[in-house]
Parts: sequence; C-alpha cells; structure tokens
Amino acid sequence: MTSVCRREVSAVAWLFALAVGATSARAADPQSYRVEFGTVGNGEIDATVKSTSDLQALRKSAPVGPFGLIARARSDVDRLTTAVESFGYYQAHVEVRINGLLVSNPGLGEALTALPKGSDARVAIGIALGPLYHLRKIEIDGDLPDALRNTLGLNPGEPAVASAVLDAGARLLTALQEKGYAFAKVDPPVAYEAAEAPVLDLKFHVETGARVNIGDIRFQGLQRVHVSVLRARLLLHTGDAYSPSAIERARNDLLKLGVFGQVSVEVGTAPDEEGGVPITFKIRERLRHAVTFNSAFSSDLGGSGGATWSDRNVFGNAEQLNLKAEVINLGGSDTTGVGYDTKATYTVPDVGRRDQSLQFAVGAIKQSLQAYDQTARTSSVTLNRKFSTEWSGGVGLATTDEHVIQDAVTRNYTLVALPLTVAFDSTHLASPLDDPRHGIRASMSVAPTYAIGHPNATFIISQIKAATYFDLSKLVGADPGRTVLATRALAGLAQGAGEFSLPPDQRFYGGGSGTIRGYRYQGVGPVFTVPTTTVIVDGKPVTTGGNPVIVDGEPIPIGGTAITAGSLELRQRIGVNYGAAVFVDAGQVSATLKGVPGETRIGAGTGIRYFTPIGPIRLDFAVPTERHSGDDAFEVYIGLGQSF
Repeated sequence: MTSVCRREVSAVAWLFALAVGATSARAADPQSYRVEFGTVGNGEIDATVKSTSDLQALRKSAPVGPFGLIARARSDVDRLTTAVESFGYYQAHVEVRINGLLVSNPGLGEALTALPKGSDARVAIGIALGPLYHLRKIEIDGDLPDALRNTLGLNPGEPAVASAVLDAGARLLTALQEKGYAFAKVDPPVAYEAAEAPVLDLKFHVETGARVNIGDIRFQGLQRVHVSVLRARLLLHTGDAYSPSAIERARNDLLKLGVFGQVSVEVGTAPDEEGGVPITFKIRERLRHAVTFNSAFSSDLGGSGGATWSDRNVFGNAEQLNLKAEVINLGGSDTTGVGYDTKATYTVPDVGRRDQSLQFAVGAIKQSLQAYDQTARTSSVTLNRKFSTEWSGGVGLATTDEHVIQDAVTRNYTLVALPLTVAFDSTHLASPLDDPRHGIRASMSVAPTYAIGHPNATFIISQIKAATYFDLSKLVGADPGRTVLATRALAGLAQGAGEFSLPPDQRFYGGGSGTIRGYRYQGVGPVFTVPTTTVIVDGKPVTTGGNPVIVDGEPIPIGGTAITAGSLELRQRIGVNYGAAVFVDAGQVSATLKGVPGETRIGAGTGIRYFTPIGPIRLDFAVPTERHSGDDAFEVYIGLGQSF
C-alpha cells in the first residue's frame, strides 16, 4: 500500500504559481538592488527560476523601499520553490539573502535602512534541488472507456514533471471530447508523496458524461455575406458526432474565404432536446474594399511600384475583384524604357463544389528589355481546385495579342494556350510572402500553345519547379525555425518549335532573381551574333563574323528552348526582426535539357532580411563567379518575401 504522508498537492497548483504575480509594498524611499542567481547545473531550471523571480522582473519597473524589498524577497522564496517543484524536485530548498542576511532575519530591515544613500543592496538567490521525484502509481478514478485508458501517456518510473502531468490530463480530456463526450471533465490530478522514497502517486478523477452530436449551427455577425454560402461550404453538419477538431477545421475553413477578419466559436453549455450541442460561429467581416501598395528594385530591371484595389465581397458570395496597376522598368541596366503592367482579376469561389474557384483575368503589359520590346494584351479564364491541404491544380484557356520587337525585327502574334498546372505545398503558410521554414513547394505546368504570327507555330511549354526547406535548428542548437537551408530547382522545355519560330517572350532566359542571381536579367543564354562570311584572301579562305551583336555595350539575348537552374540558400534569423542569408545559384539556357558543357553560369551572394507582419523585406547582393561580355560586376535585388 502506498504510504501517504506530509502533503497532498494538485498538479495545477504546481504551475499556477508560476503565473501569479505578487503585489509588492512600496516605500517612500526606494531601495536600489542587484540580483545574483546561483546555478543548479540545469540550464532549463536556471532559466525558469530567473524568468519567474519578481526580484528580477520588477527590479527596474517597480522600485520599492527597504521593507518592500524584504516582502518581495520573501514572496520569491515561495514562488521559486513552486517553480523548482514543477521540475520534480519536491524537497528543494530556496534561500534568499540580502547583503548576506536571510530574509527571515529580524534585523534585516534595520540593516537596509542603514545603508548609505545610493548604495545597492545585494540579493543572492541560492537553490538546493534535493532528490528528483519519479512517478510510482497512476490511477484514473471514474467511468472511462477502456480504449482511452492509455491516452494519458504517463508511465511509472518517469520523472514527476508537472508540465508532463498537466499535459497528460489535457490529452485525456481532448481524447474524450473527440469521442463525442463534449461535457467530459478531467479534474486536476492529485499527487500523493510517499514517505519511504522520493516518489509520487497520481490520481485523475474523470467524469465522461453522455456522448452527444453536433446540434443547431448558427452564425452571428454577418452583414453582407450570404449565410447560404457558409452553409454550403461547411463540412460540419447538424447530427455529426461531436468533435472539437472538426469544429476547429470548420472555423479555419470559414477564414479561408478571405472575407472574414475573425471567426470564433461558441459551444453550447448543455445538450438540446435532441441531444445535440448548439454551435455558434461569431463572425467579424473584413472591410469590403482595400488598397495595397507594392514596390521593388533590382539593379538589372530597375525599380517598380504600383497599387492594387480590391473588392473582397462583390455580390455577397465572397467573390473577389482585384485591379492592379504597376509602373515597371524605372531605370535598370537591362531595360531600355519605362513600362507598365496592369491586370484585373475576378474570382468566384466554390463553383460547382467547395474548394473550386473560377477566375477571369484581363491585362496589359509593356516592357522594354535588352532581349526584346513587348506590348501585349492578355486574357484568361482558369478553373482552380484544391484537392487537399497540400495538393491543388488548375486548367484554363489563355490568349495573348502582342507586338514584339527583337533585333530590329517587328512581329505580331496571337497566342492561344491551354495551361494545365499541378502544385504541392507542405509549408502550410497562409500567404506566399510568409517565411517558409520547413516543407516543400513544387509545381508542374504544361501549356499547349498555338501561335498565329510569322511564322505560325504550335508548341508545348513544360516547366517543373521545386523548393525545399530544411529546419537546421536542432543541428546547430538554435530555436526552431531560426536556421533554415532552402533549395530550389527549375527545369523548362519548349517542344514543337525551334528557337526562332518561338515568339521571343515564350523562350527561356536565365539570369536575375528568379533563376541565377549575380547575372543580369535575361543575360544567361544564347545571344545574337554577327553572321559569318568566308572570303578568299591570298588564295586562302578567311571566315569573319560570329561575334556577339553589341548594342549599348551589351549583347542581345536570343533566348532558348530549354532551361535548368538551381539554388542553395542558408537563412539565419538574428534577434527578433532581422536575418541574413548566403546563397549560390547556377544554371544555363540552351536548346536541350542536357545543356551545353561549359555554359553553366554560377552566381553567389549574401543578403539581409527585415521581418514584418506581412513578410520579410529582402535585400540581396550577388556577383557572377565568371564574367562574360555584358555581365555587370554585381547585381542588387530588393523585394518583399524570400527569393523563393
């Protein structure tokens, strides 16, 4: 039999005292002091003691007089004893001395008042841990389904750490609720200390109550959004088995519509007449209209800036209309004039089924680059579907009517494409601008295209992109997500048309922030060359030409029918808002995916990051490892979000 002795303590009380502040007395003449902590040889306990101490936390923010300091120190004895006990040391002894005197010394007040004005009192905190307690017997009192008795996850012989015990109780309660026992109760565990050994016996009292289902589902706070949209979207229905995780998924599902700023859940406190639990979603709609601004800069493409006007709920069914206008190519080493990029998109959610949207888009773009000048009008309609939390895809019809000038030759094209895309994303981030710390992002696209122009052409453009993110924090001993290794790979191929029969804007170009940093935008790949001619001089054939065509000091890119590229980037968070990165990019543009030996270009660089609520602001500096004709000595990139 267990020998119950000196004390019986609730595990909740072990941790509750860690969060309870003590009100300190204030004297008319504050007494300054400094605090010294002794170490127990355990970094986690030392850190908890320091963060729990009122003597440390209130030293500057809440000055006290001599007797207030004594009261604060006496309060810390109990506070720190509770903190150390939470790690399983229930015979720990905490000793606080001020100027060498114990806080229980009746002469301490007189000694402090006698200190010269401006002198600091020296507070020394010492802790003797004593033996580490372990769990001996674990009991569950109450009517509990047999299948859930192992849910606690506690085993005899384990250290009696309060947080583990509390987590076990919470885990048991969650398991009961997931089985439909919405009103189950798991009381704070009671621990009994044995007399003959440093062990604890635990007893959990459980009341399961009756199993219930989901009752009436209500919505509060709707203004413009139609309730029918929400009911059609929810996978939670009246009569379903009660499940907190299903309710939480439903709440998140409503947030993903993009029209709500907040969605909270209120669960009924008792079953209704049919045995169901009423569920109320309390909703706060976002402002219907919004205006956002964006800007970016790179030394090759120059600056850009624009604005987007959004209507988040056009007709009350969560339809979204976005109107974007942006000025591009403001300066830059690889631009020859200012351009623009405008686009209007209209998205209808849940078309035909949930998680399936229909998007209409029209746009106009003008850009003047070293490779070509383009003026185009675009339109598209795309059906997008989310297959799961990680997989998505889309199919559409896109048209482009464009005017392109390359190497002083003007061509007009009308392109009709049927783009197909499949994407995978296991980073589970709400926005693509958020900082990815783990997981994979990958996509594959195939776009059969018919080009009406000079000449007409039919071709298929295929691309595969993948990025992986590895959290190295455990390897380097840092907090999770602070040290990340990011990798990127890209492969693209145009089939069915030769290099010169492809419209210039449909060819692949390398260089720039999207492929190989350190090389100018579209600066990697084939270039126009002077035609070769052979003449007879003194009876011998002499070949001339074959050199790159140079305009304004730079060769003119042709583009290619295949591209391969890859990146390796190490990202390190520094402090709260700052970060740094070092990276290497490599790739080439050619006529086949096999590439051309010796044509691979490698760029390397470093960057800094400033993290904001909407994503990191990025500044990258990159250099080519091997400069060729027209290559700049370095490139600079500024933007919002990580480079990939």
